[in-house]
Amino acid sequence: MKQCFLIGERLGHSWSTEIHRAFGRYDYELRELAPAELEPFLRARDFAGLNVTIPYKEAVIPLLDRLDPAAAAIGAVNTVVNRDGVLWGYNTDFDGMKSALERLCRERAANGRPYGETWAAHDRPCGGENARRGEHCSSPPLSGKRVLILGTGGTSKTAAAVCGALGAARIDRVSRSGKDGALRYAELPERGRDAALLLNCTPAGMWPDWEACPLDPAVLPGLEGVFDCVYNPLRTRLVLRARSLGLPAAGGLEMLVRQAALACGLFTGEAVPEARLQSVLASLLRQRESLVLIGMPGAGKSTLGRLLAQKTGKEFVDIDEEISKAAGKSIPSIFAEAGEAAFRALEAAAVRALSPRGGLVVAAGGGTVLQAENVTRLKQNGRLILLDRPLPALEPSPERPLGDTAEKLAALYETRSPVYAAAADLTVPNQGSPEEAAALILTKL
Repeated sequence: MKQCFLIGERLGHSWSTEIHRAFGRYDYELRELAPAELEPFLRARDFAGLNVTIPYKEAVIPLLDRLDPAAAAIGAVNTVVNRDGVLWGYNTDFDGMKSALERLCRERAANGRPYGETWAAHDRPCGGENARRGEHCSSPPLSGKRVLILGTGGTSKTAAAVCGALGAARIDRVSRSGKDGALRYAELPERGRDAALLLNCTPAGMWPDWEACPLDPAVLPGLEGVFDCVYNPLRTRLVLRARSLGLPAAGGLEMLVRQAALACGLFTGEAVPEARLQSVLASLLRQRESLVLIGMPGAGKSTLGRLLAQKTGKEFVDIDEEISKAAGKSIPSIFAEAGEAAFRALEAAAVRALSPRGGLVVAAGGGTVLQAENVTRLKQNGRLILLDRPLPALEPSPERPLGDTAEKLAALYETRSPVYAAAADLTVPNQGSPEEAAALILTKL
């Protein structure tokens, strides 16, 4: 079998190679193409199959010999199969996105809101004779709801098709220019108030521009859920902001893996079993997600972090050690010479440098999560794990300027405990051995 590729203009963010290679059926590589290179590459037909990403999901269509009816109806292609020199175009994004949105619907339903107040699918009694027989009807997940789709490219066309299939009553696309009937971002606070679902189909927030956020979902008071097609970072600013507002929100990792599995089936003629798909998805998440240990000075973050790194094969990073390296001096010296504000600035710079990498075990300083921006950055690719060690078990140390006496530790414990609890994704008691705490963390994860 000839090689398969992902083609796009810029692919530094992509995880597709490891996903397709995990399926274990063909060689797979990334191939960045400038716009002028797209047509010659397809005309050469020197490939068995392609995945297609930004900005070519629409541009490839005139270069294909056959088009699957579903892809033709959507107007976007993300998978191309070379069958004896004949190029066929498909859209596997549709099923990948549909599955991810249905999962988001189920999460919304799990919140326990009554029927009619959520866009999740519910079974409910039918009227008339059906009701007397005890039968139930099912409403489409987006029945009667309005959807806003950020972007007007190929992925947004797929999103519109998916939302239509899920019963959306109204679908509006949003762009900066407002061309072709799209709403402009500036109009949304007034014209988007009744939207129930927001989908980001732009690259805004994608690595390397990982700190961008296309829209603050707080300006849309009717929102019931947010979906972002971006998967790198694992949690975009948009997703995190939505969750901070109490909204179900998901990134694009499941969509990515599911559409890749469907493409693999088209490349080889053999479907990827659901169990294999789920295994690849879980493995990718374990590999890419950082484990960030937070908690009081003396809670055991560095010791436990090194042990977790050994057990998981991840790289260990101690934020305080990174700060000392960057400053060329110890933490007490930084406090003594420049003060706490200067130290916090160095700490924020260290967090900003390591957060996009992912796949780490990170020991955060005791005060790292006091800055909300640090928490956001760490959560984009990390799971924040609070090591809960009671105050009597904490010992003052001259190496910790803010915790070098028992009195200082007690004051810190009182003020910081609620901050740690609010930032944590997982809380683990750490009163026994490091091995016990590490085993508990890995079990809970």
